[in-house]
Amino acid sequence: MPAQPAWIRWLPAIYVAVILALEPITPVQWPVSFLLIALPVVAAYAHGPAFVAAVTVFAVVFEGVLAGTPCCAGRDVGYLWERHYVATYFSTALVGMLGALLAAHRTRRERTLATVRSVAETAQRVLLRPVPHLLGRISIETLYLSAAAEARIGGDLFEAMSTAHGVRLLIGDVRGKGLLAVETAAAMLAAFREAAYDEPDLPAVARRLERSMSRRAAQLPGSEERFITAVLAEIPGDEPVVRIVNCGHPPPLLIDQGRVSELAPRDPSPPLNLGVLLGGDYHVDVEPFHPGDQLLLYTDGVTETRDRTGAFYPLTRRVRDWTALPPRELLNHLHRDLIAYSDAALDDDIAVLLAHRLPEGEEPGAHTEPARDELKGGLGGSGGAATPRQPFADDRTDANRPHGPRRRRPRYLPQILRYAWR
Repeated sequence: MPAQPAWIRWLPAIYVAVILALEPITPVQWPVSFLLIALPVVAAYAHGPAFVAAVTVFAVVFEGVLAGTPCCAGRDVGYLWERHYVATYFSTALVGMLGALLAAHRTRRERTLATVRSVAETAQRVLLRPVPHLLGRISIETLYLSAAAEARIGGDLFEAMSTAHGVRLLIGDVRGKGLLAVETAAAMLAAFREAAYDEPDLPAVARRLERSMSRRAAQLPGSEERFITAVLAEIPGDEPVVRIVNCGHPPPLLIDQGRVSELAPRDPSPPLNLGVLLGGDYHVDVEPFHPGDQLLLYTDGVTETRDRTGAFYPLTRRVRDWTALPPRELLNHLHRDLIAYSDAALDDDIAVLLAHRLPEGEEPGAHTEPARDELKGGLGGSGGAATPRQPFADDRTDANRPHGPRRRRPRYLPQILRYAWR
């Protein structure tokens, strides 16, 4: 069960202390002890029924002490059974009964919520299972932040698997949010985990995912078109290259000896479940990927993060300052910078996967060990509080300067229109 804040647990004692402080400075005709009627309800906010019952007994006794003890309240003992005070005793007892019922109901609801959270956490870990930190000579680091309250996962997804064809990576973004997006992400991951082992090349994997998502979409309620943007990547163990199929997704970043470049697709492929609508096939881009290079895959929740002025997050510019960092530290910096840039107001799911080909002769070091700041498997961001962001005068370029009221730009429209125009 979630622990209550300390100030709420100590609220009954603070309430009594305030009454004791008021008693000596108020006239005898002002019965401050009447305020003790509310004490059981105050205790019910953070304590159980037994504690509320004990507080009720204490409140009734303390009301009698304040009502008829000359040494404490300056009143004659006859006040003890004066009708107004007797009515106060009964009122306090009645409020105490209601407070105990309230505390029992709150405790039961908190236990139910704790159970639901535990089940949800288990389901989320099964869906977005821990990604291995090392696959052959490729180290993998991940970052996942869900925009949904009390959630660990949303509509963004990633996976990394070692197959006979090399290390195969997936990062994707399901159109929409909520439980439907999570269910679609689960179906996508299940299809990829099978296809990655069976299919000989990435276009075949993409076509298999397309068929799976089409069947899935046909089973969903409503007529709204549903699709997934994704990047499929394959890193063979015997060639210094990476093969990429970009299905309408933001282009990956290649970090090569301090240089950062976007790997935009030369021949765009349609988003998954739009292949039939837009036509065409899935095309592979082959890029150099030497030992020591890093490949950064991410969802548009990163680049569409805004600051107070509405400017989009300049990912490429930021990563250029962190190219010398180990993969885990780079993602830690990215996590903190995103929170600081948005003033802790992230409004979209964020998924990042960083693949690093280890240099020749280098053994897996501390940055590939399982001990990390984040929750295992990318189910949460890296630890550490966000540091205040220093102002960047050049963040607002003509490309990302907002015009008019702040609003979200269409997430997939540019990729879809560009593909349709082609």
